Amino acid sequence: MIVACHQPYFMPWPGFFAKAMKADLLVLLDNVQFPLGSSWMSRNRIKTKDGQLWISVPVLRKGRGLQQIDRVEIFNERDWGKRHCQRLEYAYHHAPYFPDHRAFFEEVFRKEWTYLVKLNLAILNYLRSALEIETPFQLNSELEMNTKGTQLLVDICQKLGAHVYLSSSPGKKFLDEKMFQQAGLDIKYFHYRPPAYPQLWGPFLPNLSVVDLLFNCGPKSRQIIDAC
Repeated sequence: MIVACHQPYFMPWPGFFAKAMKADLLVLLDNVQFPLGSSWMSRNRIKTKDGQLWISVPVLRKGRGLQQIDRVEIFNERDWGKRHCQRLEYAYHHAPYFPDHRAFFEEVFRKEWTYLVKLNLAILNYLRSALEIETPFQLNSELEMNTKGTQLLVDICQKLGAHVYLSSSPGKKFLDEKMFQQAGLDIKYFHYRPPAYPQLWGPFLPNLSVVDLLFNCGPKSRQIIDAC
């Protein structure tokens, strides 16, 4: 069994799903520390006729110190959801497959969410289905793992009965490979190459949110990701 782990990012780039497709199970690290400063947990990029555009979910930070991801609350006094709907419409109203997904994003962005992780999970589960990815997602909080760093990854693999831990190649510098070896676990690395695909608005931009791929390529999106 091959297990991969990742934080539950906001509308992540295709590489997130490429990683999921190469594993038997993707564990979402929903109860680790929320990154300080800007992060992919609450923002991502889309493409408009004016170039790339960051869309961000405002979260409450002041006076809260270090937070676990699953405890981060959304700052709902701003009408951010309506703006996100408008930005997606502005960027993708000419994209051939945007109409297939418009209703979901209008619904998800107009709902008043309390916790960021709940919003991210709703979007991730929708995207996994839309991309026809069969790899299931598992929340780390449901596994009740409280260790950190490499030890957390080893513990997850052991609890799930995995024999191989899958990591993207940049993760190699952060892992203590000896800990995996001592636990009788193999590590498999994969190198993600951003796929080129038909895209609106001028020269191709890589590593945008996967919605850019989905809105432009529809049913072909999974095949494009799988070829990475």
